[in-house]
Amino acid sequence: HSHRGARRQVSVSKGPAAFGGLVWRGKAPPGMRAMTRCGLVAIVGAPNAGKSTLVNQLAGTKVTIVSPKPQTTRFRIRAVVMHQGAQIILVDTPGIFAPRRRLDRAMVAAAWGGAQDADLTLLVVDARAGLTDAVRKIAEALAKGRGPVWLALNKTDLVPPPRLLPLTAELNAILPFAETFMISAEKGDGLDRLQDKLAEAMPQGPYLFPEDELTDLPNRMLAAEIVREQILRQTHQEVPHHASVETEQWTENEDGSVRVDCTIYVSRATQKAILIGDKGSRIRAIGQSARIELTKLLERPVHLFLNEKERDGWDEERARIRAIGLDDAGLRRATGTACHPRRAGHPIS
Repeated sequence: HSHRGARRQVSVSKGPAAFGGLVWRGKAPPGMRAMTRCGLVAIVGAPNAGKSTLVNQLAGTKVTIVSPKPQTTRFRIRAVVMHQGAQIILVDTPGIFAPRRRLDRAMVAAAWGGAQDADLTLLVVDARAGLTDAVRKIAEALAKGRGPVWLALNKTDLVPPPRLLPLTAELNAILPFAETFMISAEKGDGLDRLQDKLAEAMPQGPYLFPEDELTDLPNRMLAAEIVREQILRQTHQEVPHHASVETEQWTENEDGSVRVDCTIYVSRATQKAILIGDKGSRIRAIGQSARIELTKLLERPVHLFLNEKERDGWDEERARIRAIGLDDAGLRRATGTACHPRRAGHPIS
């Protein structure tokens, strides 16, 4: 089954009857009437383990942003994979780390929330880094939970084979994994077997998405994430992790194109100066790259406008954290809510 095609969205519900927070809008797809298999698979691990790369590879298209920097994913994103008659809903979660800011706490809560809601949890471990303290703590916490946990050792193409068995044994001593996979998400090695096994493991039940669905990420939030991906790729030092992007306005044009207005929040004036660059060169480059990527993903012309704002302490503000798709961890578990519209900024040609 092919995943290529127009991006579509489903409605998100917080009602108790909604499986994993998803319900149907309108008519159920034909697959619902047959005996089908469907389930949620939480992809968890330490930052930079390769979780988002794995999700994109299994989905066959880009549904979540990736960058070489840790903590790229900030909230849960669901990707839909159809394989051997089963609907596998991959929940890409933020990397689990020791939180300091309110934003960090909300990100970690989103990751653990994803694991609690899932039919199966897949722990992704960077084989090069091995059994770090962060990985050990995650495995120990998963060992106390219910439900099956599988292990995927990632980046195995970069590690001498004799190192892999001892690492697998060390991890299984903490938590006996039901299944273990040696993969390279970047190259696609070992993913066929993983996908086959995931399909077999899905419980019987109706499909939660139409069969041509790719993700539950709203287009407004996709736009903000694509801009943030370019900030991660094109800036350094403290800027990437002190920047947040919100889609303030989404305007459908009569010619089929769309105007997207995004605001980038940073904590300090020095970060804003780095973001803008010499005579606006960096913000233009960020916007141009993001616009090209969005045009490709949305399959339509995109007019992108970026506005930069200095806002000290945005990563401690509940309103900002909710706007990027998280709930405040101190109040309740994180969910995938959409951002709220506000106002506009500078054009990107």
